[in-house]
Amino acid sequence: MTIVMWDRLRLLDGYPEPDGRPMAAVLAPLFEDEDGEVRVLLTKRPDTMPTHAGHIAFPGGRPDPGDDGPMATALREAEEEVGITPDQVEVLGFLPPIDTVEFSLLVVPVVGKVSTPLGLVPSEREVARVYTPLLRDLADDSNWWHVPWNGFKVWYYDLEGDTLWGATARMVRQLVGLEDR
Repeated sequence: MTIVMWDRLRLLDGYPEPDGRPMAAVLAPLFEDEDGEVRVLLTKRPDTMPTHAGHIAFPGGRPDPGDDGPMATALREAEEEVGITPDQVEVLGFLPPIDTVEFSLLVVPVVGKVSTPLGLVPSEREVARVYTPLLRDLADDSNWWHVPWNGFKVWYYDLEGDTLWGATARMVRQLVGLEDR
C-alpha cells in the first residue's frame, strides 16, 4: 500500500513567481508510520488565533524578511509550529497555489517527506491539536462531502470529530488526486 500512496501524489516541480500579491506557504508533511503507511500531519489552530481560529491546517504562514521563497517559509513555519526541523524534510514538490478567501494571499503548498521519528514539539501558541491521518483514508472520495458556495464546491472531511474544510481541504484533495488543478 505504501508505494501506491507515494505514487498517487500529484505534485508540481515548481511554484509561480510572485505577481504582486503577497505569498504565504505551508508544508504538507508526509511520513511513514511504523507499519509503513503514509500519513500526513495537520494541526488545529487554537481558538485564540487572530486568523483562521480553530481551523485545521498545514503548518505555515506568511514569509519573514529572511525567507528565501516559499520553501524557506514553509520549512521555518513547520519548525516553529510543530518542531519539524528543515533537515528532516525532503521536499518532493509543490501543489498548485491556492487563493484564500479571507485574505488576498496566494498560498504555496510545499510537499515534503519527513524522516521519523518526528519528535514533534507543538507550539502552545499556534497549535491546539495535531492530527496524523492515513493518506489512503484522505484519498477515499467516499469520506468527503461538499456544499455549494458562490459557484464553488466547499469540501469537508470529518477528522476525529473535527472538520477539515476550506483551502486546506482543497490542498489535501489535490495532493491525493481527488481535485483537478
